[in-house]
Amino acid sequence: MRHLRTFGVICISLFFGLLMTVASTRAAEGGDSANSGVTELFKWINFAILAGLVLWVFGKVLPPTFRGRAQTISSAISKSTAAKVEADRQLREAEDRLAKLEQEVAQLREEAKRDGVAEADRIRKASQSDAERIAIAAQVEIEAAERSARLELKAIAAKLAVDGAENLLAQQLTPKAQESLVAAFVKSLDGRPN
Repeated sequence: MRHLRTFGVICISLFFGLLMTVASTRAAEGGDSANSGVTELFKWINFAILAGLVLWVFGKVLPPTFRGRAQTISSAISKSTAAKVEADRQLREAEDRLAKLEQEVAQLREEAKRDGVAEADRIRKASQSDAERIAIAAQVEIEAAERSARLELKAIAAKLAVDGAENLLAQQLTPKAQESLVAAFVKSLDGRPN
């Protein structure tokens, strides 16, 4: 609303200024010296009115507008400064997290390497333990097979010895030798008490 009033005052002043200019131009064409003094006076009055109006506009209307704009700009600057500070803080936090992330990745790699070495040692020890158990089981089986083979060998040897002795006895034991053996056995029985 104030702007419309100000605009109206400016338009009226311009109208009067234009009117004075036209009047002074006509007076200059007429060459009248009395009119020339009046025209000169109107020019100065018109100038004073226009200058006063311009000063009033600049003094009344423009300072609040400039103050409002300055406050808006100041507010925008303070908001942007706060936003920049916040962005800088977030950037520092992100950089810190990134630096920590690199450290965490390095720690995770070290832990994975240690875990891998520990797992390899555990697997190696488990393999050695399994190999030792397998070797012991194989040794036990070998010893059992050896005992079995020895017993079987002894049985075969005993059978062969018996068979060989039987064959030898059958060859050497003639009916006459049998009678003498039986007689000697019976004689040994007679001398014993029952």
